[in-house]
Amino acid sequence: MDLAQLPAYQQRTFVPEAADLTDVKIVKDLYQKLLDRPIYSSQELQEWLLERSELDAALNQTASILYIHMTCHTDDPQSAGPYTQFIQTVPPAVKPLNDELNRKYLKILKSYPLDASRYQVYNRATATDVDLFIEANVPLQTKVDLLSQEYQTVCGAMTVDFDGKEQTMPQIAKYLLEPARQKREDAWRAMTKRRMADKDRLEHIFDEMFKDRCQIAANARMNNFIEYQFRAYHRFDYTPSDCKKYHETVEKLVVPLYSEILKKRRQEMKLKSLRPWDMAVDPQGRKPLKPFEKVSDLTVKTQKIFNDLDNELGSQFQQMKNLGLLDLESHKGKAPGGYQNTLSEARRPFIFMNAVGVDDDVRTLLHEGGHAFHALACAQDPLLDYRHAPMEFCELASMAMELLGGQYMDEFYTLEDTKRSNREHLESMVHILVWAANIDAFQHWLYEHPNHSPHERRQAWVSFYQQFGGKFLDWQDLKEEQAYLWHRQLHIFEVPLYYIEYGIAQLGALQLWLKAKKDPKKALADYRHSLSLGGSRPLPELYEAAGIKFDFSQELIKPLVDEVYKEWSKLW
Repeated sequence: MDLAQLPAYQQRTFVPEAADLTDVKIVKDLYQKLLDRPIYSSQELQEWLLERSELDAALNQTASILYIHMTCHTDDPQSAGPYTQFIQTVPPAVKPLNDELNRKYLKILKSYPLDASRYQVYNRATATDVDLFIEANVPLQTKVDLLSQEYQTVCGAMTVDFDGKEQTMPQIAKYLLEPARQKREDAWRAMTKRRMADKDRLEHIFDEMFKDRCQIAANARMNNFIEYQFRAYHRFDYTPSDCKKYHETVEKLVVPLYSEILKKRRQEMKLKSLRPWDMAVDPQGRKPLKPFEKVSDLTVKTQKIFNDLDNELGSQFQQMKNLGLLDLESHKGKAPGGYQNTLSEARRPFIFMNAVGVDDDVRTLLHEGGHAFHALACAQDPLLDYRHAPMEFCELASMAMELLGGQYMDEFYTLEDTKRSNREHLESMVHILVWAANIDAFQHWLYEHPNHSPHERRQAWVSFYQQFGGKFLDWQDLKEEQAYLWHRQLHIFEVPLYYIEYGIAQLGALQLWLKAKKDPKKALADYRHSLSLGGSRPLPELYEAAGIKFDFSQELIKPLVDEVYKEWSKLW
């Protein structure tokens, strides 16, 4: 189905059905109508908010469809061009108007107050956005958005002639699962050589982004970009200092477990040291797990997992398939990674990924499925801002689904291969906790040192990488490649200071996993109830609704890590 033809969740009452929301004048006129509207009661204020929400959702969906087309075909001017045109014109025009709407709302709220319990989160976020908005930042933010698109285009164009054919990076990454060590090394070096060919261009992109972000923070009268971005992300419930405590706790409690996992891998492989191309292969020399031959098999068997878990979740995934809301297969020109994007007016989720027939593809689809179920669970809320949660909880929805759905991996595998898949997943969760600390610590360093040189940046990266587990690998002849390893992490480029969310969410998902081992029905019910709240409650309350704690202290992390180690040991 053409995404633009998806039926709206409910009929529009404010935005004309035929309105072209890529036309700046039409969009500005609609926002101006809201600005000009007189409001004389709390009831009228609520109605005004719903009309604003309708407009925001319609515009958000327009942007989402353009983004989806661009990421699916970064090498196609007819897909990339309209997205570029949109972000150069519409958001710059709308941002000042949104700020005026926010100010109007807060002013009227003083005369006509709304239910504090219902609008607490919305009011807090709106007041923060007003404090942060500086019109001089609009062109800088547009420039950063265009640089993000350039990063996507550079990465999407990366292919390698290997094994007799041109292959995308996700396609060639499959060779890292092969038992033949020389084949793995050849594949790794070919991929890395291709990435290194664009290192100077990616360095330039990042330097430009970094300069603009620092200027954005300075314009907003912030001490640094960290302070700015914490407020822009609406991180009200933890601080940069809390992030550093997370780094310290992970180094103390999780890095030793990561060391044990890698030690076991090295021993099983009978190697003196582990090289970068030894990290994905089965340590016992077995052939790669082959969960499916065709992407259609991936969707059919994942459908069965969701059915096994809960009939309603299975039905929701089936609807996504029927509506063409899945784009899963890797191909040339496709942007890297995977994501779920909500089409805000239809209130339906879209899943994008780069499946190539490996075990990680199943986990990725479970992960993005968790995001999709989250979007559907809170779709009934009339306020757009409450139809998405803080990212620390959004990632919990996805990571918990990996664990909850993971108990049915026998839809893809034999009993022995299911054990192997689940063991690898536990190892990946330990790695996520460590990698989140690594990426977050590096990003904090970047923005705490705004005048750093590229050389100093590479030195800092290597230092953090070593601190959080990189020292367990042998990079003897690959020092330059190691120094540019961070280029692969798109979050550093596109969503700065975003990654600690994965660590926080993983701790929440592990808590749900322990609950499910004792009472799976109660764990799933609590999980689904918490998803239904969307972003209507503060972050700690969302965790509480799931029956878990929003906490990343040593006291919480140690028993979780101990349980992971215990379960991991059983699966050998």
